[in-house]
Amino acid sequence: MNQLEDQAQLDVIKQDKDALLILFGGAHCGVCQTIKPQIYDKFSTKFPDLEMVYIDCEQLQETCAQHGVFSLPVVQVFFMGQKFIEKVRGFSLLELEQEINKTYEKMNS
Repeated sequence: MNQLEDQAQLDVIKQDKDALLILFGGAHCGVCQTIKPQIYDKFSTKFPDLEMVYIDCEQLQETCAQHGVFSLPVVQVFFMGQKFIEKVRGFSLLELEQEINKTYEKMNS
């Protein structure tokens, strides 16, 4: 999972990738650091076309605010540049996987 350094990188990825998962987290967020490798390990094989990126909200506060992220962790999933899924704070990775799968299958069929 690549860590983005600025809003410009995010804008380029949103345009270039049909499927994008963004994990908004922070270095001092224990839950964020725990789920980051779990999301990557679980989804990278199952959804090979899903680009996954990480944004550290402690470093990129303005980018996080522009995306309505004011608590951590937050996962946003975009398909064709449109936000389809948003999970905030306490959420199940299984539920997230099932929601991604619904749209991902339609996109790749």
